[in-house]
Amino acid sequence: MIEFKRILCPTDFSEASAEAFPYAIELGRPHGAEIFFIHVVHVLPPPPADYGFPSEIVEFAAALRKDAEKRIDRFLSERVPSGVRYHTLMSQGHAADEILDAAEKHRIDLITIATHGHTGLRHLVFGSVAEKVVRMATIPVLTVRRKERG
Repeated sequence: MIEFKRILCPTDFSEASAEAFPYAIELGRPHGAEIFFIHVVHVLPPPPADYGFPSEIVEFAAALRKDAEKRIDRFLSERVPSGVRYHTLMSQGHAADEILDAAEKHRIDLITIATHGHTGLRHLVFGSVAEKVVRMATIPVLTVRRKERG
């Protein structure tokens, strides 16, 4: 029997990303799995050297991370049922790379990740975090597409 003891579930605080939560929770429940929710703070490009405000960029990046730490606790407390063992992970970098690194570091058995369903030009420009995770992961990945709202 396949057992998922450690499940990674990325979130960007959108309702679309929360669509994967019930899958992670229910697939892990029979085995008392630990769910690892990860949020990745985007990397800010360095400012050109001639602008002279690198300290403000560093302070802004720190503020983004601090805000994300508060948001993830609130976001999860509203969506994860009591009794579910979970951990929060914060990372900074490129989302897909950080998700894959966290999966390896925490010996994850399964990644459940929502797709936002971007197509066409938007997909071409922004790419897909979920798509890269599926292509590069060495463990199973369950993708969950957001249900269409009528």
